[in-house]
Amino acid sequence: MKFTVNNFAEFEQHVGKELGVSEYLKINQEQINKFAEATLDHQWIHTDPQRAATESQFKSTIAHGYLTLSVVPYLWEQIADIRNVKMLVNYGIEKLKFNQPVLVNQEVRLRVKLQALTNLRGIAKAEMDVALEIKDNPKPAFTSVIVFLYHFKRNERVQKLEIRGLNI
Repeated sequence: MKFTVNNFAEFEQHVGKELGVSEYLKINQEQINKFAEATLDHQWIHTDPQRAATESQFKSTIAHGYLTLSVVPYLWEQIADIRNVKMLVNYGIEKLKFNQPVLVNQEVRLRVKLQALTNLRGIAKAEMDVALEIKDNPKPAFTSVIVFLYHFKRNERVQKLEIRGLNI
């Protein structure tokens, strides 16, 4: 079941708690190749299965670290339903550490804990501890603090009061 919130106050009740875990997503060679094309990163460890099989310590290609990072929004949407948002902004990535490579055809999932939530004059700054777990591997692909800014919709009455200088 998805984690659901409708506003800042509901979101705030979950600080310090695990918000959920996504489904597994398989990272295949086609996805790795498309990422290489998009980023112009064609290093053989990612794109040459034959060479990787013979020359790499992993005996197969591995996903780009930034490819694994780029699936966070997709996996986060499986965990959370943040409602009444007019805009979401990727604000930052802190303490990113790549711990373990993701081999081609391995499956990954996202585990998220809400570390902190700050009200920035109506904008919710959500700092989330995340781990990208690899199926059947005790060590995560990466750990990080992902920071999103949620611009929640405000009702018209509150907006008019704020315009008049009455911060509520």
